[in-house]
Amino acid sequence: MHKEQVIANENMYVLQTYVRPDIVFTHGKGPYLYDTDGNEYLDFNAGIAVTALGHADPDWAEAVAQQAQKYGHVSNLYHSEPQATLARKLIENSFADRVYFCNSGAEANEAAIKFARKYAYERDGQSGRHKIISLTKGFHGRTMGALATTYKKAYKTPFQPLMSGVVFAEFNNLASVREAIDEETCAIIVEPIQGEGGINPSTKEFLLGLRRLCDECGLLLIFDEVQCGLGRTGYLWAHEMYGVNPDIMSLAKPLAGGLPIGATLVTQKIADAIKPGDHGSTFGANPLACAAANVVFDKVSKPDFLAQIRANSEHMNQRLQEALPQEKVVEIRGAGYMIGIELTMPVSNIVKRCVDSGVLLISAGEKTVRLIPPLIVSTDDIDRAVDVLASAVKTA
Repeated sequence: MHKEQVIANENMYVLQTYVRPDIVFTHGKGPYLYDTDGNEYLDFNAGIAVTALGHADPDWAEAVAQQAQKYGHVSNLYHSEPQATLARKLIENSFADRVYFCNSGAEANEAAIKFARKYAYERDGQSGRHKIISLTKGFHGRTMGALATTYKKAYKTPFQPLMSGVVFAEFNNLASVREAIDEETCAIIVEPIQGEGGINPSTKEFLLGLRRLCDECGLLLIFDEVQCGLGRTGYLWAHEMYGVNPDIMSLAKPLAGGLPIGATLVTQKIADAIKPGDHGSTFGANPLACAAANVVFDKVSKPDFLAQIRANSEHMNQRLQEALPQEKVVEIRGAGYMIGIELTMPVSNIVKRCVDSGVLLISAGEKTVRLIPPLIVSTDDIDRAVDVLASAVKTA
């Protein structure tokens, strides 16, 4: 099918919830994508932090193909080996004791909210503990519960009333969180490094303080690592940088390297409160997605792989400092391969110029360019992306 027909079909038949450039991709290899006109693009958004191993990783593709020849779905009414294997790997390499599988980050956060409320209900009976404290600039998804914990009003206003019982406190302001806690609070949800809100890292003091507050007040601490988790920071889990463990953690984006999957990890005390029938997902732990996720996890969790991300990210930060016109840069922030460059101007045209020059970038807010490449990029790839971005900023 020709490019024009693909675009026409999407414009006519697909609900227009996204604004897309007039590009139709045909295939990819590693950190590169190719369109119908034969143009090559360096993919520095990785499908919004999803394609951890890049495109068409041979081990990933082989695992999916082999599983597809066995069975693609059996439902959670039965045991399946790919799910059991992935669960073991996640638990043996994290703070958690149990994992629940679903299909997306929003679903993983919906599960986290339900599990927190069920834990409070089981522990205290009908005590009224149900409130969730979320943080300014946080993003946790677009379903009705996850959306209620998402800060940006533009995402929420047309869909109100949303789930009740959500209170917002100021990100990186422990006093603000402390003030928001009352006898009805059951949990705090936070991204260790905020993604959609502008690539804003938590301070170590803030996360340590949240842990203390939760312990003192009998609350659960939920880390949303949908975007910042699983190697993106150069650590397996972003919270490892801070030396703080949560009670619940949500995962999704990179876990299956491009297939839909979500996971909510919990400690045993929370698992003990969840009974059969309390939650569920028809497609959760889909064997194809779990087979892919096992390959992703095996590669990303290797110490040498993570060390390479940390080393290359230092190179990327140095190149950004050298190449970007400092008079147009407000701040460069983030960790590993999760970098935000806040500029003095809106970035939509800068992103478009980069795409036109063969580098796929996206924004994180009006004035922040987001760099979230596949975890397998080289220093040469980094240099190319930085050079294209710097040129676009200089001429903006």
